[in-house]
Amino acid sequence: MAYLLDADVLIRAKRMHYRFTFCPAFWDWLEAAHDKGKVFSVESIGNQLIAGDDELSYWAREQGSDFFRSPGRATIGALDQVSAWVQSQSYEAPAIRSFMQDPDYWLVAEAVAGEHIVVTHEVRSTSVKRIKIPNVCDGSGIDCITPFEMLHDEKARFVLERP
Repeated sequence: MAYLLDADVLIRAKRMHYRFTFCPAFWDWLEAAHDKGKVFSVESIGNQLIAGDDELSYWAREQGSDFFRSPGRATIGALDQVSAWVQSQSYEAPAIRSFMQDPDYWLVAEAVAGEHIVVTHEVRSTSVKRIKIPNVCDGSGIDCITPFEMLHDEKARFVLERP
C-alpha cells in the first residue's frame, strides 16, 4: 500500500501551503517518503506537470519515472473496472468523456491495481456534470484522503530548529 498523489496536491502545495521558497521540508518529505516506497504518482500526471515551466515542472522532471510510474499490466486491466463503474452511474456523457481523457482516470486505475490510497484535495460531489476522484474511489472500493490526512497519518513534521 502506498499513497498516490493527484496533480492538485502538488500544484496547490507549490502555489499555497508548501511553496518551494518557504517550505522545502514538504518536498524533502515527499522525496524521502517516496524513497521508502510510500508516495508516488502516475506517468500522466508527471507529464502534465513537466509540461509547465516553473519550479514544480523542474521538480517533477528531477523525480522522473520512478516517482511518476508508467502503467503496468494490472493498471491497464483496472481501467476497465473504473470505466465500468463510471459508465454505470448517472453522469452526463460529456463528464464521462472528460474523465476518461483525464490523468485522474489513470490515477484511480493505478490505485485499484495496487490497492493504494489516493490523495487529493477534491471532495465528493453529487453533480452529474463533473466526475470527482473521491466518488470514483468510493465506487472502486479504494480509500481517498486529503494531503493533510496523509501527512498526519505518516506523522510528517516540518519543524524549525530552535536556537
